[in-house]
Amino acid sequence: MTQTIVVTDYDFPDLSVESAVLADANADADVQLRGEYARTPAEVIESAEGADALLVQYAEITEDVFEALPDLQAVGRYGIGVDSIDLDAATDHGVPVVNVPDYCIEEVPTHTLALLLTCIRKIPSYDRAIKGGEWDWTAGKPIRRLTGATLGLVGFGKLPRRLVELVAGFDLDILVYDPYVDAEEIDAIGAEKVDLGGLLDRSRYVSVHAPLTDETRHLIDADALARMREDAIVVNTARGPLIDVDALFEAVEAGEIAGAGLDVLPEEPPAEPPLDHDAIVYTPHVAWYSEASMETMRRTVAEDVLGILRGDAPVNPVNDLDGD
Repeated sequence: MTQTIVVTDYDFPDLSVESAVLADANADADVQLRGEYARTPAEVIESAEGADALLVQYAEITEDVFEALPDLQAVGRYGIGVDSIDLDAATDHGVPVVNVPDYCIEEVPTHTLALLLTCIRKIPSYDRAIKGGEWDWTAGKPIRRLTGATLGLVGFGKLPRRLVELVAGFDLDILVYDPYVDAEEIDAIGAEKVDLGGLLDRSRYVSVHAPLTDETRHLIDADALARMREDAIVVNTARGPLIDVDALFEAVEAGEIAGAGLDVLPEEPPAEPPLDHDAIVYTPHVAWYSEASMETMRRTVAEDVLGILRGDAPVNPVNDLDGD
């Protein structure tokens, strides 16, 4: 019997990588791969009727989806975060959810550092001035020295740990806020565990790496921003809703903080262009991307989902179907 993997949505040029996974596993004769463009639960339900598995990029996979698609045996998410998938509903319906936890370990920290350096060195201000016919070294004043400053990391998973390695040559004092990581583990890499308030009070540069949960939504809000230094720069390459961007924009415009580098926004793409300000640098949720990381992501999740359909245990499970 032919099984069907539905790719609910994707912004890749094609599904050649996924097709190659089926061909490499000699599964292309008994597994049908079908690409759709479905983002809302209703669209997913309509387009994925009869699906045995889903590959998901941005689509919302809610309890209604699991109710309407009783044949589902697996859901694979292109990426690390799974906040668009109702994990409790997946577990209740016995559907394993898998992700790709390691595919952009180099790319995200590199992009984080790039945004930080761009903000510190006021690259957009100089670029805009020169393109406007102005050649003036003061166009970016004031510029602070990075070496010897304090960097605060909100969250301390694999990505910020790699960032610590990348900035080793700048002799930074590293502060970490992560209630789920022991102080001894943080001390071992030469950083200091602090509470969020202490991190905001002391850090010139703040890099946000927490997962998006009910607990962390708007973790950086107006009150948090008010605690930050006037020369502070905040960078977010994690999830847009971790920061209250309206409060952030107000803080930048008022000169209460020095700037921000944002790869993610609460709404992507935003319905209206965000605040146009030289002190804020935007990129379009691209920190994860390189040609190598994109292929790794697509191949890894496709292989995992295919393996589940063939009776293998998930390689990168997110939910616990055994209740352990």
